[in-house]
Amino acid sequence: MTTEIAGIHAPDTRLAHDATVLAREVSAPYLFHHVMRSYYFGELAARHHGLACDRELLYLSVVLHDLGLTERFAGPERFEVDGANAARAFLADRGLPREKVSLVWDAIALHTSLGIASHKEPEVAVAHLGIGIDYGGVGLEALPRGAVEEILRAYPRLEMKQDFRRALCGVVERKPHTAAGNFLSDFGRRYVPGFQPIDASALLEGAPFDS
Repeated sequence: MTTEIAGIHAPDTRLAHDATVLAREVSAPYLFHHVMRSYYFGELAARHHGLACDRELLYLSVVLHDLGLTERFAGPERFEVDGANAARAFLADRGLPREKVSLVWDAIALHTSLGIASHKEPEVAVAHLGIGIDYGGVGLEALPRGAVEEILRAYPRLEMKQDFRRALCGVVERKPHTAAGNFLSDFGRRYVPGFQPIDASALLEGAPFDS
């Protein structure tokens, strides 16, 4: 594992190490590289926006944020919530205080929530920023080009776009009920034959009330 990239040193704590080992153990290579790049991009974004946060909690939040997309931790909930629940159990078992565990849970559960995560604690907001940069390049232009290239050399994207698309479509196929009101419905409509997203307007009109 490369811990110092683009002048950023990943937290050198036992808990951070254990989280890295877990993420690497359960994740496909492209997914592990994604969470690691997201952490470093988040640190760069925090510097750019002048956001100060607990770096260990940020690291834990980002490195563990996609556990819900792994075979070991996929459950019946939205993949973000499955991941947050898995991270909560992992961190609580290692003695992290409840309030810190709760913050990591929020960061993971809300990491795809546009317009919400950015208004939460700095760790939640920065996790959202870093993940968004690596997923879709949102805010990439504000980061130093040399630093971005160094991160990409350390953790190449591999077949990120194709493999991530397959993973997300798999979630829609297995758990279509979790693709309501979030970005998974976009993948369902575009790539999953027969997918029918929940229509919020139809729910209102069909509510069993007179008006």
